[in-house]
Amino acid sequence: MKRFDIVICGASLGGVIAAYSASKSSKSVLLIEETKWIGGQLTSQAVPPDEHEWIESEGSTKSYMDYRKKVREYYISDPNFKRTILDKKELKNVSDMTFCPASSEVSRISHPPKLALKFLYEMLNPYIGKNLTIILDAKLVSCERVNDRIKSVKYLIDGSIEEFTGDIFLDATDTGELLYLSKTEYRVGAESKEETGEEHAPLIKNENDVQPFTYSLAFKIHKDGNYVIEKPKEYEYYKKMMMPYDKYPILSMYGPDSSTHKAKRFGLYYNEFDESNNELFPLLVYRRIVAKDNYINNSDIDDITLLNWPQNDYFMGNLYNTNNIEEEKTKAKALTLSLFYYLQTEAPNPKGGIGNPNFELLYDELGSSDGLSLAPYIRESRRAVTKFIIKEEMIKKGSNTIFSDSVGVGSYPIDIHITTSTHSFFFIPTERFNIPLGAMIPIKTKNLIPSCKNIGTTHITNGSYRLHPIEWNIGEVAGYLASYALERCVDIDEVYSNKEMLKDFQSLLKKNGIQLYWGERG
Repeated sequence: MKRFDIVICGASLGGVIAAYSASKSSKSVLLIEETKWIGGQLTSQAVPPDEHEWIESEGSTKSYMDYRKKVREYYISDPNFKRTILDKKELKNVSDMTFCPASSEVSRISHPPKLALKFLYEMLNPYIGKNLTIILDAKLVSCERVNDRIKSVKYLIDGSIEEFTGDIFLDATDTGELLYLSKTEYRVGAESKEETGEEHAPLIKNENDVQPFTYSLAFKIHKDGNYVIEKPKEYEYYKKMMMPYDKYPILSMYGPDSSTHKAKRFGLYYNEFDESNNELFPLLVYRRIVAKDNYINNSDIDDITLLNWPQNDYFMGNLYNTNNIEEEKTKAKALTLSLFYYLQTEAPNPKGGIGNPNFELLYDELGSSDGLSLAPYIRESRRAVTKFIIKEEMIKKGSNTIFSDSVGVGSYPIDIHITTSTHSFFFIPTERFNIPLGAMIPIKTKNLIPSCKNIGTTHITNGSYRLHPIEWNIGEVAGYLASYALERCVDIDEVYSNKEMLKDFQSLLKKNGIQLYWGERG
């Protein structure tokens, strides 16, 4: 049995940043992960950073801003990268940089997952081999809990079971695995209106109604050539499947439109129009991670984009209330490969005809052997039942909720992708909001901190608190919270309930560059 001050189960984005802040606080830390990449949605799930409109000046932690700066410094140091990007202004110094390296539609700093992995390791390298231990390819199998405390966790590593103990445990798995195995109170799926009082909650509770998960893949867009993959054996099955909300097939250029609750048509490139002369949203630049036109000498460079689109959201099953998790993952992978095959062979070609055989699946871009992301993008985790639960009326437009226990800020609409049971989907604007510490304190388990998408939100508000800068903030706070409690020999809930201690902890966060309220920076 190996012992650490802090055991972080899961190297999600929140888990990585928790390891950073806890290691920086001189604690002995174990970061242990199921896949071979750390970084969660930013790396192993292949999702470029999705951010809010104020991100260039405020609305995240200093370490997240430093990360963004590092990404842009990497590109501006490349003499082949154009100095005139987007705004057409000469970039004279780093402080002027507001460009997106891949000129993506979804992200302000879209870049390859491999590059993100490099930068995350650079953050952790000063501590690795000293007070930080990282173990990869490890499967969490059990948890020992005595009364209200976790004593140890067991992992399957290279065919053997290893046990790890610690004073404080962080659940930084994207699916809330430690919540489940430790029998910590949690919720999954949609709560009822009676439970939460939320305007958009359903009348009937449905634990099987969760947001879809998605396997991504990366592909290169050549000028010409034939790179068509072998036809997936599930292709005909998915080709016949119709949308549960409209008359179109799943494999098509149509996807859900939250404003109409019907399907809308997408394009591939800019300057594509529908029959009414409305410009179509260009999917090839949606999650682009390499933009050929951003380089001076680009004859050997092609656009690379990530296939994580509305059409390959897997809503046919979930990863929680089932004994067939691996089967559901296999089906989700097949959906993504089928969509890609459709794009290569049957989707409209903007230049005329059908099929885009010039799209090449990249088998070495995402760290896997099949070209798919190492892990599925998880939009909705199990959620801890905490001292405080964030509800819709606290963040929706017109609300003016300010949490006195704020440990960070965020901004994102309530974005619910098509769910797995009722097939609901909607998009609701919100006010800029805070992250309350109470949403990180379980009601009973004394030494467990939810540290990513598994904090005390509802099915509705999870749709706002799941994005990169917010998860980063949550993880960073979790690492500091565990360290602070250990240094003072108190439980984490005392940091929350003791007003003087809470104030002192918030001061510590501010000293470490964590913005507690909107308007404090910028």
